[in-house]
Amino acid sequence: MNDELLDELGNVLAGWDDPQARLRNALSKDELVLYCQPIRALQGPATHPIAEVLVRLREEESAMLPPGEFLPVFEHYGMMPELDRWVVRSVVKRLARGSKVPGFSVNLSGQTLADAAFPKFVAGELMDARVPPKSLLFEVDESDLLAKPDVVRDFSTALRTIGVQTMADGFGRRAASFAPLKALVPRFIKVDGSITRRVLASETAARKLQAVVKVAEALGVEVIAECVEEQDILLRLKALGVGYVQGFGVYRPHPIDSVAG
Repeated sequence: MNDELLDELGNVLAGWDDPQARLRNALSKDELVLYCQPIRALQGPATHPIAEVLVRLREEESAMLPPGEFLPVFEHYGMMPELDRWVVRSVVKRLARGSKVPGFSVNLSGQTLADAAFPKFVAGELMDARVPPKSLLFEVDESDLLAKPDVVRDFSTALRTIGVQTMADGFGRRAASFAPLKALVPRFIKVDGSITRRVLASETAARKLQAVVKVAEALGVEVIAECVEEQDILLRLKALGVGYVQGFGVYRPHPIDSVAG
């Protein structure tokens, strides 16, 4: 992120004399708060086997900043691996206390994918907390699959070695083929919201989604449709054979403790 984009975040940074110090302070004093959004099984019983972890930053007077207002600052200062470690450590601790939702997925930044020490860190956290590796999944954005396949391949291989699985996030936003998935070998494909939202109005979107479902089935990979906000879309997705759905029309984000129980 360049300085011009930082200027656009003036409302957030106005009270931060030293943004980098402010973020480090948030990490060290646990001023970040975990929310999550459950993912619902669409075929069969309507269970919630996974929830995507979301992060908020607590500001003065208990106000919560959404990720779009502070993640770009973490990225600008190259601090995403520190944030991702904080998230993993916090999620694993929550899993160790027990959870009604058996698994949580964590979005990984491109900076963290390049961190060769991260899988070892994850393995250590899981082992220390005695949490099964299958309880944790990592979401890798399609843009990273396309931009750095070799890095993704090495990272994914290291995670599979310790029993942690992955999912391709935002799939179909750019890719015209399934080739990028070879680097990740994911358990899930999360179809981008730009396709999900148009599945009723566009036959092209519907055919694209149907093709994803068929190929995923052949590969032994599950499909999640994100950004589901309407009941009619949910029904259409079920008819197309989509296995899982996520979105405000399914389950709004809540604090992690209220979901985990």
